Amino acid sequence: MSQPIDLSEARRRAAARRSAGVAVDFEPARLALARRLAALPRTRLGKKVGVTPSAITQFEKGQAKPTLTVLDRLAEVLDVPAEFFRAGHPVPGLSTEGAHFRSLRSTTALERERALSFGELALAVLAAVELHVELPAVRLPELDIPADSTGDLDQSGIEALAREARDLMGVAFGPVPHVVRLLEAHGVAVVRLDEGSRKVDAFSHQQGYRPLVLLSAGKEDKARSRFDGAHELGHLLMHHDADPGSRLVEQQAHNFAAEFLTPAAQIVEDLPDRLDWTVFHRLKRRWGISLKALVMRAHTLGVITSRTYQRGMRQLATWDLPEPGSLGPPEAPVLLPRAVELLGPHDEALEQLATDSGLPLSQVERIWRASGGHEGRPTLGLAYPTADPKRPSRHINSAQEDELTMAKGDIHTSRQGDRWINKAEGNERASSSAPTKAEAQAAGRKMAIDRGVEHVIHNQDGRIAQRNTYPRSRDPRSSKG
Repeated sequence: MSQPIDLSEARRRAAARRSAGVAVDFEPARLALARRLAALPRTRLGKKVGVTPSAITQFEKGQAKPTLTVLDRLAEVLDVPAEFFRAGHPVPGLSTEGAHFRSLRSTTALERERALSFGELALAVLAAVELHVELPAVRLPELDIPADSTGDLDQSGIEALAREARDLMGVAFGPVPHVVRLLEAHGVAVVRLDEGSRKVDAFSHQQGYRPLVLLSAGKEDKARSRFDGAHELGHLLMHHDADPGSRLVEQQAHNFAAEFLTPAAQIVEDLPDRLDWTVFHRLKRRWGISLKALVMRAHTLGVITSRTYQRGMRQLATWDLPEPGSLGPPEAPVLLPRAVELLGPHDEALEQLATDSGLPLSQVERIWRASGGHEGRPTLGLAYPTADPKRPSRHINSAQEDELTMAKGDIHTSRQGDRWINKAEGNERASSSAPTKAEAQAAGRKMAIDRGVEHVIHNQDGRIAQRNTYPRSRDPRSSKG
């Protein structure tokens, strides 16, 4: 009589054979991230790898694990090392429902997913940074918005919120010196999308552990980029529960940005009542916004008629983009590069972040560059507290006087011979000169604002008459209490 077959043991041996070639420590979310970064739908990825689209779906949902052979093929097609898919380094997910995209019609779902996955990479790198460096805490102001009233906010209500935000964020009278640094100083992660997402306009997201603003790669224009930053700030402060993408919500963010960057009470008297482009160019340089935004502002505030406004828009369309009177390259983030500097030589620091985040070094470098880092960037001083002079403290926090700004190179306006000059500390030669103190002082102020440093104004006898710190939030004299 034959012995009965032990079916349980047979099943165990069969399972062991199957699992021997399976990626046991596979992280499903990382496959989804890599696929979205490559902007590949599941059908195309499955075809390239040699599996069905449903198999890709099961891998991404954790319902099945790929074999080691399939894993290697996935890594090859998606251009990441196979180790990228290992478990142990979760990447924060960002939903499309929480992203304030400007227009859903101008971009495809794949393009939006790719941009969101880029934001997820950025947050993963910043999370690795925070294992070593204390970044500024999230301290965006809580505006006085009645519950469930976002849809009822009118123009005057939004302008009041923008003025409240300026006050709570420490913006003094006049132009906002640096929109991106203001956001970073209040705990917002700011990244510029790379060329792969050129069609995607700026957008924001606040469902991660840190608010996120992604600026457009297609706007190599400082004026337009500053307005984008203020527009996304409006979303972050006003639209916690609003459905993203609606025309109403986008118009509210636009109105917020216009008042935040150019308060009506401060600019209305300077706006021309006709198409005086010389005046508009002067205002563009002072306030740091585009000619188009200024013409729209003049119309909104009732300074020019609708007919004049339409003629202005036609003229701007004739000039096309970039519009004349460039203000230079867009404002660049500095938070991540400054943090990397605190970690040591940037090559070693980026390798450490790659290890800590479980991301390929190439992806960490990609985020570093998108956050303002680049090879051969000028060395800037950064003041930080040192309890032990031999061991610098690794902190970037809101209490630092030089938070996210240059620590040296203040601009001095003084008399030299029969002219007034502007000279940066540490330089032997003057940066500019003028026949009158008023002209030199105006030029020096612009230099200080652009650099985010102090403007020191001297009397004719050389004594200091006035000090102005830019941005104002750096000035200890501007703090309350």
